[in-house]
Amino acid sequence: MSLSNNTNFHPNTILLLGIPGMEAIHTWLSMPFCFVYLSALLGIFAILFIIRTDSNLHEPMLFFLCMLSVTDMIISTTVRPKMLSIFWFHGSEIYFEALVQVFLIHSLCNMASGFILAMAFDRYVAICDPLRHSTILTHGIIKNLGLAIVFRGVLLFSPQPFMLRWLPYCRTNIIPHTYYEFMALIKLAYAERPESTESTPDCCLLHWRFRFLIDPMLLGSRPEAHVDPVCVISVAYTPAFFFFLTHRFGHHMAPHTHIFVANIYLLVPPMVNPLIYGIRTKRIRDRVLQVWTSHQF
Repeated sequence: MSLSNNTNFHPNTILLLGIPGMEAIHTWLSMPFCFVYLSALLGIFAILFIIRTDSNLHEPMLFFLCMLSVTDMIISTTVRPKMLSIFWFHGSEIYFEALVQVFLIHSLCNMASGFILAMAFDRYVAICDPLRHSTILTHGIIKNLGLAIVFRGVLLFSPQPFMLRWLPYCRTNIIPHTYYEFMALIKLAYAERPESTESTPDCCLLHWRFRFLIDPMLLGSRPEAHVDPVCVISVAYTPAFFFFLTHRFGHHMAPHTHIFVANIYLLVPPMVNPLIYGIRTKRIRDRVLQVWTSHQF
C-alpha cells in the first residue's frame, strides 16, 4: 500500500492499523475500550433521561450539562465503533471522504470546551450574584449561548476537511492509528506541516474558567458549590494537555504511547463526566436511586 515518496496522489481509502506493535493483543485491548464506551453511553443516557423527566432539574447548569453530554456521546460514537471494528474484524480500510471524522472530533471537542466554560460561568453567577442568577441566565440566553458555542465549533473547523482533502499526499495511505487523527494525516502530506495552535485559545479560556471558580472560594463562598466544574475541567484537560505535549515534545516516544494518549483524550471525559455529576449532584443522585428502587419492587 505504500507509494513512492515522489508520487503526488490523492488516496481514495486510508488504512488504519490500530495500535502498531500491539496487533497480537488487539482483541484483549478492545475489552476495556468497549467497556468504557458502553459505560459512557449508559451514563450519558441516564443523565439525559433524569434531567428530561424531572422538571425540578430544569436549570441552567444542568441544561449545559445535557449539551455537554450530547457532545460527549457524539464524540465517542464518532471514534469507538471504527476502532472496535479494527480490533475485532481487522476492518482497517476507511474511505478518504471520512475526513468528516476529523471535523467532528475537533469541532465537538471545541464545543465541549465551550459548554464547560458556560457551566463555570453559571457557577460564577450563582455564587457571586445569586439574586440575579435567574434573570441573567434565562432560557433564551441559555439557548443562544448553546447555539453560539455550536456555531463557533462548526465555523472554526469547517475548512479542515477541505484542506486535508486537497493536500498533495506522496508518502503512503497507511496511518498507524485507531482513527483519523489530524497530525497523523498531516504527516502523510507532501507539504509544509503546520504547527498545531488550536490549543492556544482554550489554554487562555481555561485560565479564566479556573478564575470563575477559584475567586469566589477566596472570597469565602461555599466550596461545594463549584467542586463539580473543577472536577470536569480537570478530567477534560489533563489528558488534553498531555496529548498536546506528547505531540509537541514527545518525538522520541513509542508510537503506541501517542495512540493510547490520543484515545484516552477522547474516551475518558465522556465516561467520567456523568459519574461526577451523578455522584456530586444530590438531586440527580436521589432521582437515580428513586428510578432504580421503583424498578426493583
